[in-house]
Amino acid sequence: MNRETCLEIVKEYVKNENLIHHMLSVEAAMRFYARLYHQDEEEWGNVGLLHDFDWEIHPTLEQHPQDGAPILRARGVPEHWIRAILSHADHSGVARETQMEKALAACDEITGLITAVALVRPSHSLYDLEASSVKKKWKDKAFAAGANRTEIETTTREFGIDLWEHTTNVIKAMRTIASGINLAGNLSE
Repeated sequence: MNRETCLEIVKEYVKNENLIHHMLSVEAAMRFYARLYHQDEEEWGNVGLLHDFDWEIHPTLEQHPQDGAPILRARGVPEHWIRAILSHADHSGVARETQMEKALAACDEITGLITAVALVRPSHSLYDLEASSVKKKWKDKAFAAGANRTEIETTTREFGIDLWEHTTNVIKAMRTIASGINLAGNLSE
């Protein structure tokens, strides 16, 4: 299954631009890690792209991502991709076992926090954002309160990488698509 087919699924089920930007951010981070760990970049990226495709039609923890799995199966999405998508949600009961599954969980929440930090900077850009700025905002629990810091710490640890190294890596990955997710701000590469 190629990226174009995955993007068609996303566009069919997701209308919220911010959610699409989130999924593109997770895709970019997954591609970064696939390259770093010599894995299949297309596969990892597609899993990142699809991981929240059903959030708008299944917006509760009782439904997402479990109720999206049959839709993906009907579309011919490989079962191990579906398993990875199910495993990114602790409440699904699907344990994260593979490196790809652990990467997806680690990349999910942190992209939202990074986006929030970039948006409050004068530049509104990822290009001048560093992990140290995210670290400063990390301590302010009221800032981007929806970004579950405990989950970010846990999934990053499970993935086997230092939190701030991971933050730097995800920022670098998101920079590659900054203009496409409206985070180039008033800077250029």
